Amino acid sequence: MPTSLLLLCDAGLREGYYIGGQAAIIMFDVTARLTYRNVPNWHRDIGRVCPDIPVVLCGNKVDVTEREVPPKQINYHRRKSLAYYEISVKSNYNYEKPFIYLLRELSKDDKLALVLEPALLPAETSVNLDAQAQNEALIAAGETDFNDEGDF
Repeated sequence: MPTSLLLLCDAGLREGYYIGGQAAIIMFDVTARLTYRNVPNWHRDIGRVCPDIPVVLCGNKVDVTEREVPPKQINYHRRKSLAYYEISVKSNYNYEKPFIYLLRELSKDDKLALVLEPALLPAETSVNLDAQAQNEALIAAGETDFNDEGDF
């Protein structure tokens, strides 16, 4: 049976594209606060059309040092029990993690792993791994006070 994957970003897709989706990636830009503000809307729309599918949230462009969405403000995923990954498509940082997560969820196999690395173009930029480790530690620690109104 073919599997459909919904990939949502700031371009915004209409609900008709969600029909038959079996997994979704909601992606926002950590350098553009408006994209993070749209995450609850995208998540709600997916849930209305495709309830109970695995959804992963991704913050992209972590290679850029000027973030508009600081790690301490990223907590929507905790309130909604979503997996969250910080990624940089441009630098190939963590690009595979949301896909592996979804594959494991869909197959119900926690040990599933990629056996071959996909062919990638050379990274256009790099991620400051020390700074990113600190950012991810802040997100994982959940050191935020949040309310029902969200992360904004």
